[in-house]
Amino acid sequence: MKPSNLCLLFLLLTLLPLTASASAAESSESPWRLGIAAGYGERSNPLVLSDDIPIAIDIDIAWFGERFFFDNGDLGYSFADNELVTGSLVARFNSDRVFFGRTETRFVNIGLTGEVLDAEVALQVPDRDYAVEAGFELLSDGPWGHLQFTAHHDVSGKHDGYELDLNYGLGLRDGRWYIEPSVGLSFKSAALNDYYWGIRPEESSIALPSYEADAGINLRGRLVLSYYLSRHWALALAAEYERLNDEAADSPVVEDREVLAYFAGIRYRF
Repeated sequence: MKPSNLCLLFLLLTLLPLTASASAAESSESPWRLGIAAGYGERSNPLVLSDDIPIAIDIDIAWFGERFFFDNGDLGYSFADNELVTGSLVARFNSDRVFFGRTETRFVNIGLTGEVLDAEVALQVPDRDYAVEAGFELLSDGPWGHLQFTAHHDVSGKHDGYELDLNYGLGLRDGRWYIEPSVGLSFKSAALNDYYWGIRPEESSIALPSYEADAGINLRGRLVLSYYLSRHWALALAAEYERLNDEAADSPVVEDREVLAYFAGIRYRF
């Protein structure tokens, strides 16, 4: 699979909660959860020289065994499941990489101090690799909503950093309507932040100066709205806002610190 196709597929998997957040309310005894949504959506790309990422098809694939599970790209093992909390070991791909698959090289004119003529130099966003991360997830839910905490560390040797994530959501159902607002934050270590948003000395140029990123916290909010036409069919509308941390936003490769995503369409659950 080409890197650009892998990037798009991974983005679809990471956006699946936008259109499938009501899964807990719809779960059945089958270990499989299969669904597909067709419509239109887009995620903005904060990088310079980059295109926003369109979304027309959203696929939901999950399997839950007695202990092991696969949930839209996450592979896990549940070591605790009781009335208070569900604990799992989880492996995943880092999501920061998805933006780096839709960039291009341009030539820009840079005025040199003391010179009359400008210099034309290449401005190119450095390439970054996917990182495989492993860690654990704690999930607690009830009438008050659901609270999720995750901690992941790079096990692939790409950035050797870690990420801590806290998310709270509340699902509300009224007849055929389902709405779920949620808020969250992610702490990204200095090693992780610098790998994706930093500029190495060997990658730097007049147009792209070297930069070292420290640790930071991303903030996000999400809203999911569904109207069920039948047991299998539903209209889905979702929007997500994420604010990059200061260290990432100050990077020379970042043009906009705010990342916006939305999707509207019709979903079928098998």
